[in-house]
Amino acid sequence: MGDTITKEKVLEALSQVYDPEIPIDIVNLGLVYDVDISKDVVNLKMTMTSPGCPSARDIILESQTVVSNVEGVKEANIEIVWDPPWSPEKMSDEAKASMGID
Repeated sequence: MGDTITKEKVLEALSQVYDPEIPIDIVNLGLVYDVDISKDVVNLKMTMTSPGCPSARDIILESQTVVSNVEGVKEANIEIVWDPPWSPEKMSDEAKASMGID
């Protein structure tokens, strides 16, 4: 039997996905709002840095791929939400420091 799917494993996988315009992964950018695991299905709620994000399609596809590759995951669904809107305050302290944001 495979390992249990955990939020930590999903977030670890998602931390491999970077916004091409900002050299920070999507987890530390604060783009991942919710991880819901139901047996072998992972449902994510995430946002983009802006509604017109030119890399949105690539980020979504890459996120879906890395989550699907987590052991035990049969299906990865991503819902893009705009509420609450993303802002730099959602970034991790580490990401803010790397960008020179206090």
